[in-house]
Amino acid sequence: MMMNHTNQTEDALLSCYSPSVVGYRYVAVLWGCAVTIIGTVGNLMTILAFAIDPHLRTRFNVLIVNLAIADLLYCTIVQPSLVDSYLHLRWRTGQLYCRIFGLLLLLFNSVSIITLCLIAGGRYLMVAKRAVFDRVFSDLGLSLLIISAWALVLASICPLWHGYVFEPKFCVCTITRTTYHPYSLILLIFYFVVGLGCVGIFYLLIYRRVRIASQALLRYRFSRRSSRKKPASSAQDTNDSGVESSVVNTCSCEMSSHEERAPTIHEINCSATAVSASKSPPEIVTTPPSPTPAPTNAASSSNCTASGDDKEMRHVTHMCLAVFLCFVFCFAPFLLIHIADEHNRAPLVLYMFFGNLTWLNSCINPVLYAVMNSRFRRAYHVLLTRAAAPFTCLWSWWLSL
Repeated sequence: MMMNHTNQTEDALLSCYSPSVVGYRYVAVLWGCAVTIIGTVGNLMTILAFAIDPHLRTRFNVLIVNLAIADLLYCTIVQPSLVDSYLHLRWRTGQLYCRIFGLLLLLFNSVSIITLCLIAGGRYLMVAKRAVFDRVFSDLGLSLLIISAWALVLASICPLWHGYVFEPKFCVCTITRTTYHPYSLILLIFYFVVGLGCVGIFYLLIYRRVRIASQALLRYRFSRRSSRKKPASSAQDTNDSGVESSVVNTCSCEMSSHEERAPTIHEINCSATAVSASKSPPEIVTTPPSPTPAPTNAASSSNCTASGDDKEMRHVTHMCLAVFLCFVFCFAPFLLIHIADEHNRAPLVLYMFFGNLTWLNSCINPVLYAVMNSRFRRAYHVLLTRAAAPFTCLWSWWLSL
């Protein structure tokens, strides 16, 4: 009799049944199955694309692969248990796995936040302090950063082992207000508020640097248009001195392309070179032209290549910013309702919907990579073509019969 009472009590504690969510659970199950399939296939393709395409093996893409690994583990380990709990409206695997599940859930989400911080911080250093970036994000430094991120998160959440309980409002095992309240609140603020706040600050700083570069480029283009209105004799003297030709060669990459694009740090240097040349003292005019202009042409080619690299870097920066904004969009409603509704007055369906919204974070990143990055898109196409090749051959053989 005592054992039956204990089992009934445990079943009540691990149940999220309510008449108001009986119909919604099927929506959650379909949603969870789609996230599991899309997230598993997409993140696995991201990892394989990094492995097969040499052009994708960059330092920043190592961080993207780390993010994909965390999302892949989430989709293959955590998400199926969530689908099962919503399908039966109760946790069926006991208290022990409930604690393991809660630890893994917090581990994968926190590692994702730390990785987003590393990506945003690295992109800012690459724009503002390239020497520091090269030292910190070297091959060894990058490996240490990734290992440290996993170790830091795991060490910080292990003390909460006995605090992971089943939360009926979200139908998931997690940390609640009543378990380890001070420490869990500190972790919540550190990872989701401070961590995501730092990511936002880094991208604001990047935007500020790009805006400064844009203003410098506009000033340079204005000065170029003004200089073209000078008399021909003055232009001839300048060309004889070799100063104007040097400016044109140095900035040939910028002048040869009139497409609308964001300016780069190299274009700031280009603008600075033009300004310094235009303000040179008269003695420089009498300097004979260099007999070997090849280095200048080489510098021009180098600047063009650098501008192309910076254009690619801007695309990747926009992609990483989109990943961050999607992360905030997925988790902000969940965190806000968890903090603001202290008296549990919100409908249970709203709690579950906001909890289900966080599932999207684990499957949406590969979609963003495919849409916003041509190299990932080509690598995905190659993988899909190779995967479909046996079925295509089988279909062709069947049609030939």
